[in-house]
Amino acid sequence: MKLKPPLLKYFLLSLFISFPLLLFFFPLKTNPPPQNPPPSAAKDLKIRRGFTSYDSYIQRQLNKTLNPKLRKIWTTRDWDRKVQVFAGFFQNLKQRNLLFNDSKALSIGARVGQEVEALRRVGVNDSVGIDLVPFPPLVIKGDFHHQPFDDETFDFEFSNVFDHALYPDKFVAEIERTLKRGGVCVLHVAISRRSDKYSANDLYSTQPLMDLFKKSEVVHIRKVDGFGLDTEVVFRKKKKELI
Repeated sequence: MKLKPPLLKYFLLSLFISFPLLLFFFPLKTNPPPQNPPPSAAKDLKIRRGFTSYDSYIQRQLNKTLNPKLRKIWTTRDWDRKVQVFAGFFQNLKQRNLLFNDSKALSIGARVGQEVEALRRVGVNDSVGIDLVPFPPLVIKGDFHHQPFDDETFDFEFSNVFDHALYPDKFVAEIERTLKRGGVCVLHVAISRRSDKYSANDLYSTQPLMDLFKKSEVVHIRKVDGFGLDTEVVFRKKKKELI
């Protein structure tokens, strides 16, 4: 029997002893997780900083709503143009059987009531708006975090001021509270562009909306051109709640 040279024997022995150490310091590669996972839905809705209290938030919203130059523009130069555009949106919803002449409708954050006027022009006469500052006869005083209406009052609710909600969960909860079962809510939001300086939150996808509307189902999502807002999301409140 021929013996291995001692040098080779010692080399193999040292390799055998050092192999576990090599695995410890240089582990075998498997399938590592991605280094940059996509952001969760929770990160796609960010509340802006700078509000020291709810009163300070309300005052900031009033600074825009009560701005005399803006109110003059809303009621004169912008009035017909915006009413016509909103009427086009609502007429499209009627064609999709999401809005009807006999619908009881609410416009949330209506300011001077352009949306309400548009609803009435397309035949939805039982319409009203709410805003921090009333504008009779189209708009009554109301905070969209605490709507001044009973449960299941409306068949249809519209808003293009979701970005102004300091508490988006309360904003949505009030919509679902005051919306009848089977009722429709339409939101116009900004996804691909940032809102103005009066906004209280920034939305980066529609997923947070779908998470917030716990009692509703998505009807459709489409692109629109709505005065700085680019996405329309339509929800229908479920007729039966799952237990």
